[in-house]
Amino acid sequence: MKEIEGNRLSSYKDAPWPDENIVFENENIVVYKDGYPVTEGHLLFVPKRTAVSHLLDIMRCFETAYRQGTEGVENGEWDAFNVGINNGVAAGQSVMWPHVHLIPRRKGDNPNPKGGVRNVIPLKGNYCDDTTEGGWENEGGMALPAVDDNSSREELDNWKERYKGYRK
Repeated sequence: MKEIEGNRLSSYKDAPWPDENIVFENENIVVYKDGYPVTEGHLLFVPKRTAVSHLLDIMRCFETAYRQGTEGVENGEWDAFNVGINNGVAAGQSVMWPHVHLIPRRKGDNPNPKGGVRNVIPLKGNYCDDTTEGGWENEGGMALPAVDDNSSREELDNWKERYKGYRK
């Protein structure tokens, strides 16, 4: 495994992904088997250029990961999948080059998969329709757990107002 020096990498080739893990490559992206897979089939979709200067390349990674995930479901390789990105240290990014994860999911791999990607924040993914005790009720009527994330109700309402145009 290659060592990472400094914070941001200058090339995807400086990342610690070994060349023997490459499963696909074209002029824009390279796909690696994850060196620390959370499930069988976990892949990394890596733009060859930085997402900052070439936003289209990271979008190609998302598109290709989604397509591969869908094909895996259609072919019976897995039951479902998650596609996501860790952007920044606070989000869990450890290799400072943009990359998209495809994580195949299989029935029973998590005893309670409800909430999916919401589970990246502890206690945020476990929501339930039948309780409001100790929590607050969102616009959809579901009770969310009472977790102090330092956001006031006013801040949450302002956020909802600010981003309501994105729900189309």
